[in-house]
Amino acid sequence: MKHLSNDSTLIAFTGGGTGGHIYPGLAVAQALRTMGYSGKILWIGSKKEMDRQIVEAEGLEYRGISSGKLRRSFSPKNLADVFMVISGYFEARKLLQKLRPAFLFSKGGYVSVPPCRAAASLGIPYFTHESDVSPGLATRLNAGGAEKILLSWNEGAKDFSDSWKRKTEIVGNPVRPSLLKGDAVKARKELGIPEELPVILCLGGSQGSQQVNQLVAGLRPIFAGRAFIVHQTGKELFDTVPQPKRDASYLALSYIGQEMRDILAAATVVMGRAGAGTVWESAALGKPMVLIPLAGSGTRGDQVENATMVEKAGAGLCLTGEKAEVGLLVKALESYLFDSDTLEKARAAAFSLARISRSDGSWVSSAEHIAQLILDRLAMSQGGGR
Repeated sequence: MKHLSNDSTLIAFTGGGTGGHIYPGLAVAQALRTMGYSGKILWIGSKKEMDRQIVEAEGLEYRGISSGKLRRSFSPKNLADVFMVISGYFEARKLLQKLRPAFLFSKGGYVSVPPCRAAASLGIPYFTHESDVSPGLATRLNAGGAEKILLSWNEGAKDFSDSWKRKTEIVGNPVRPSLLKGDAVKARKELGIPEELPVILCLGGSQGSQQVNQLVAGLRPIFAGRAFIVHQTGKELFDTVPQPKRDASYLALSYIGQEMRDILAAATVVMGRAGAGTVWESAALGKPMVLIPLAGSGTRGDQVENATMVEKAGAGLCLTGEKAEVGLLVKALESYLFDSDTLEKARAAAFSLARISRSDGSWVSSAEHIAQLILDRLAMSQGGGR
């Protein structure tokens, strides 16, 4: 059931620092519009120009506030960032007090903490959403005052208190609707991919990955003539990747932007890092994954958890530590590229990850499900409930 707002209603969104904290939120905003929401939408983010450009490209108003990165470990930068967070809180509170949105939706990231705290102080209801298996520090800080804690995975709530569990709902991770409208034929034509070759899409995250790039170098001679590799190297790492003048089975791209939807549509299998964006976007299009998660002391382990959950669901394979080597990687990729039964089972499992089952047995996207939760909450407010 849809609940329509009046034109004067304002919903604020917050989140940022990386695309993984912005694109899913934009997917929810798009779903709200599709489902009949006619009010205003405002995004409160960091002062990063990249964040602003991403949001404004979707036609949303953007307000930047001061933000400091939240770290669990000791760092000399923590002291300066504490003052940035405090400043961001007062900036967000002033903004929210002036605009009085009916609701705030937090997609997480360090920039979301000041607006959520400010909303709580002003009595503005909010939901907070987490994409990874293990809720990050920002989500944990936001969770206490949230009316709902929205998680992508069941495992994310395993160490929650009873009070937090009672307001937790598993909703998956929202994916931009535009990503689901890719044209595989267009991608093959523009990138020169032969029709007869399956496609391996290799992703190292938005910044690229030296480890993934080195593994791809080992894959190239093995899959030459058997599969076409599209490789996102990362802008800063592009010049470190050897570029032969002619290679009918390989194409390196420094960065993949809007064309990602067409390339992902053409992909047979996705190989690379296990960030939430890669995992859920691949799942939404039914793409099996061979994941090389970022691991070690420099990470909180969220990618390893994401990749493990993908493997547990049957939607892909996880290679960590000593397993992240060319021989095992080739074997994993071949199991999807050249075994139709294995491929179809993984495709079905991937699709199941990205959809929410309703009580009536129907399926709905994560973005639509979250949008409906927001619309229901608005309807309750407009009806006098709280």
